[in-house]
Amino acid sequence: MRNVKNTFLATFLVLLALACKEKPSEDEKGVAEIADHPENFYGLEKEKFDTIIDGKEVKLYWIKNDNIAVAFTNYGGRIVGLWVPDKTGKMTDVVVGMNSVSGFANATEPYFGATIGRVGNRIAKGKFTLNGTEYSIPKNNNGNTLHGGNKGFQYVVWEAQQPDDKTLVFTYDSPDMEEGFPGNLEVKVTYSVMDDQSILMEYEATTDKATPVNLTNHAFFNLNGEGSGAILDHKVQIFANQFTPVDAGLIPSGESKDVKGTPFDFTQAHTIGERIETENDQLKNGGGYDHNFVLIQDKSADQQTTKNKGMNHAATFTGDQSGIVMDVYTQEPGVQFYSGNFMQSKNTFKSGVKDDYRTAFALETQHFPDAPNQENFPSIILEPGDTYHTISEYHFSTTNN
Repeated sequence: MRNVKNTFLATFLVLLALACKEKPSEDEKGVAEIADHPENFYGLEKEKFDTIIDGKEVKLYWIKNDNIAVAFTNYGGRIVGLWVPDKTGKMTDVVVGMNSVSGFANATEPYFGATIGRVGNRIAKGKFTLNGTEYSIPKNNNGNTLHGGNKGFQYVVWEAQQPDDKTLVFTYDSPDMEEGFPGNLEVKVTYSVMDDQSILMEYEATTDKATPVNLTNHAFFNLNGEGSGAILDHKVQIFANQFTPVDAGLIPSGESKDVKGTPFDFTQAHTIGERIETENDQLKNGGGYDHNFVLIQDKSADQQTTKNKGMNHAATFTGDQSGIVMDVYTQEPGVQFYSGNFMQSKNTFKSGVKDDYRTAFALETQHFPDAPNQENFPSIILEPGDTYHTISEYHFSTTNN
């Protein structure tokens, strides 16, 4: 009998201890279980992404490790959301997006999180000449071509392969003369999360005819978290001494202008909103910042945080509330900084908030806009037998300042 009583008492004490043990917080659970059940914490339902478009299967995909998680859909090869810890350890979604494929398909802004091609940014008047032949491509932006035409890569269904939990590979074969571009272009984009809390974007392409190629990703960021309000108090440093001025249609003049003494000088950190309302023709043309910055070509800079050599440190952005820091590295010569000037509260994000004016920004690593028509800009022509290959990295950390 004494043994039975002792066993009962021991069992009771164990159960009492378990009952009194402090339960992990939602934030702690999010960090601890992110690798196994991200859907439990981020509210995305795979059923809202499972569909058929153009006869191809569309799905929701995750890449993740213990301190970063990224959701994708192969519709547009796009990032749906990206979660990293803020300065308190709370997992924070820093890329805005929709909670369903239909949300992306019906959005008035088609580029949220999308892989962009064949040619990111603008081509003047929808025309360019290559090897003596003039090509016409659809005009979809004030008489110019933006991000590949009417059906750029943001509207196609990419083939997807996932070799492991940390890697997602999108492929797409763009046929000759799709959107007016010559050549059968085979594209491969690999997204990977790294243990140092970064996401790598690796772009590759080959063609059977000479063709312009300028691939990028059009994630819209708010480092305080989706739905946290305007991004005007984010701090920005862009490692560029020059930018490419544009006309009212956002087509470059062909020159590179020094940023010194202008609102485009982010060689030292400034907030986005500090000078955005300054009386300035370039800010007027862009409705704010919507410009290509010519990166300082110092590929040895700050390499301790990058996994790939030969990158330029493009920019550092810091969320004023979250303390989340995003450092961008790239092998590209430029970066387009867009301050959300055309957001009009017409679309609903996965958090339930609208895409209000300047509540997200984009930072697109790239070659320069209208490069096929600008002889002074680095060429974006891919020749048969050559391989287009470029890597960009978005690295996340935190600061308490």
